[in-house]
Amino acid sequence: MSNDEMKKLLKKVHAEITSFDYNNSKVPCIILSEERYLEIMKKVAGNPISVDTNLNIFQDGLGHVFVEVVLTFSLGGITEQILLNANKSLDFFESLAKTSMLALSSPRSEVGKENIFMIQLPKPEKAVNALKIIKKGLRIETHSHK
Repeated sequence: MSNDEMKKLLKKVHAEITSFDYNNSKVPCIILSEERYLEIMKKVAGNPISVDTNLNIFQDGLGHVFVEVVLTFSLGGITEQILLNANKSLDFFESLAKTSMLALSSPRSEVGKENIFMIQLPKPEKAVNALKIIKKGLRIETHSHK
């Protein structure tokens, strides 16, 4: 990955992530813009829905790992693509693999208490496998600094 490619990826990284406690587990949460969150909720609220979740992993072999989280909703023609820097958000992916749950929220919501859209991963093994790949990619960085 060239420096230019790295800079482009870093500019696209979604920084608004957090986690909250739910039934004694830390659930990873992506904070969307208020406008985008409301747009999604208008299309899906009150309807039975499934959300296909894919984790596309990009790494450069030098310890830089990015994960594109792609959420495809079964209603409303919604696809949300969120790029995360795994170097700075490993705990997010550890929680995702452990709970098999992902939450979406808006900046105005009280995270973990109101206006949370919860997604149960349809294929939990995807998150577990992604975590293994992420850790392997990050390990290169750890060993190269010794």
